[in-house]
Amino acid sequence: MKMEHVRRAALVAAVIVPGLPVAAQDVNAGRQVFAQCAACHAVTAANGVGPGLWGIVGSKSASVPGFRYGAAIKRAHLIWDEKNLDAYIADPQKALPGTLMPFSGIADAQQRADLIAYLKTIKSP
Repeated sequence: MKMEHVRRAALVAAVIVPGLPVAAQDVNAGRQVFAQCAACHAVTAANGVGPGLWGIVGSKSASVPGFRYGAAIKRAHLIWDEKNLDAYIADPQKALPGTLMPFSGIADAQQRADLIAYLKTIKSP
């Protein structure tokens, strides 16, 4: 009985306490979430409507060669770490006012974590 109370408390804390990590990331689920991004972004270095996302995790914002970025992202000088990617994917306009990315964001924290886990895999070995 005591263990059940501990499990419930942990579940409640995970749901209502901001900043706690979400469940383990699922790369395959992230690949599926990426389908929302694929209309504009490639998982290669090729640019389309949006910049190619090859090696995006850990890179500097506005650094993909040959892509024409808007002023807001050029001024941002971000490193696309997990925290910055999470905020940007959640709500691009809030994270980076004036961004040209016409995407309303992904509200679900687990989907964002899975997507970031997938983005981490698209890089040179």
